[in-house]
Amino acid sequence: MRLTHKIYQAIESVWWRKKQPPLLLRGLSHLYKIASRYDQKKRCNHTITPALPLISIGNITVGGSGKTPFTIWLAKQLKKYGFKPVILCRGDGGKQTKPQLLDEHSLAKNVGDEAALLHRISHCPVISGQDRVAASRMAAEYGDIILLDDGFQYRQLQRQCDIVLIPDEGLGNGYLLPAGPLRELPESLSRADIIVRTGTASHKPLTPHKEWHWHTKPQPLNDWQQCNGVAPKSVIAVSAIARPQRFTQSLQELGVHVESSYFFPDHHAFTEHDLRDIWKQKTAIAVTAKDAVKLLPIWPKKRSLWVLEQGFEGEQGLIEAILTALNVGDSKL
Repeated sequence: MRLTHKIYQAIESVWWRKKQPPLLLRGLSHLYKIASRYDQKKRCNHTITPALPLISIGNITVGGSGKTPFTIWLAKQLKKYGFKPVILCRGDGGKQTKPQLLDEHSLAKNVGDEAALLHRISHCPVISGQDRVAASRMAAEYGDIILLDDGFQYRQLQRQCDIVLIPDEGLGNGYLLPAGPLRELPESLSRADIIVRTGTASHKPLTPHKEWHWHTKPQPLNDWQQCNGVAPKSVIAVSAIARPQRFTQSLQELGVHVESSYFFPDHHAFTEHDLRDIWKQKTAIAVTAKDAVKLLPIWPKKRSLWVLEQGFEGEQGLIEAILTALNVGDSKL
C-alpha cells in the first residue's frame, strides 16, 4: 500500500509542472483517451431519465475539487427553497456495491467515507452504491430532487443541471490521465450548465461563459468525542484525502501549529495498526471530517478527536443560477 502510494505521489507531482510529462506517461495518456471515448459513448447509449429532476456535481480533474462540501452546501441551499434533496454517492472506499440508504448505523468502511460524511452533515437521505441508476429509482421514495455526487462522467442518468467544479490548482499540465490530472479534456466543459471555481484565488476563465466562485472556510477545531477539552494550539495532522496539503494549510490559517503529519492514500480504510504509533504521542490529533467518519468506530472513547470542519461561501447569485438552469419555474423562487 505504501509503495503504491509513493508511486502515485511521484506521478502526481508531474501533473502540476509546466514541463512536458515523460514519454511513457504520454503514451498511456493516449490509450486512456481512446478507452475513455469508448466508455463515454457506451454510457450515452444507455441513458435513462430518472423519476426525479437531477443535478450532477462533478469535475474533469482527479480528486480534491471540493465535490463533497459543495454537495452539502447545495443540499442546504435547496432545502431553503422548499426542495427535499436525495444524494446519490458511488461509495468510494466502501465495500457496499448494491444501493443502500444510509442510517445512523451505517459505517464508512461499508458505504464509503464521502457517503458517510454527506449523511452526517447534510441531514438529507443519502443512497450509496456503484449502480446509481438503481439508486435513482430508490430516490423517488425519499425526496423530490436528486443530487448526483461525482456525476459528470456518469452519463447513464439524464440531468437537468450539470455543475462542474474546477479547483484552485486549475487543470494542471493539461494532459489526460496518467500523464496529467484530467479525466476529460477541457472541451468537455461545453456540456456543463454551471462552472464553479472552488477556492479563493482569481483565475483566467476557462470558457467564454459565466464562471461562478465558491469556497470553504475552515471552522475552529471541534472534538467529535466530546471530551470537553480546550481546542489545541499544536496538533498532529492525520489525513487520507486527495490533497492533504490543503488540510495542513487550513490548520495553519486557524493559527494551529502542525507539529507533524501522517498522510495516507485517498479513501484509505484506517485500522488500529495504522494509528498505533500516532496514539502513543501525547500531542492532540487533528483530522478532516471526511477522515473522522472512518476513525470514530476505532477511536479511543476517552481521547479527543479534533475535527476540522468547513463553512461554505458561494458567490451571490450562484444558487439562483443553478435553479434557473434547473428550470424549476417561479414556484420555487
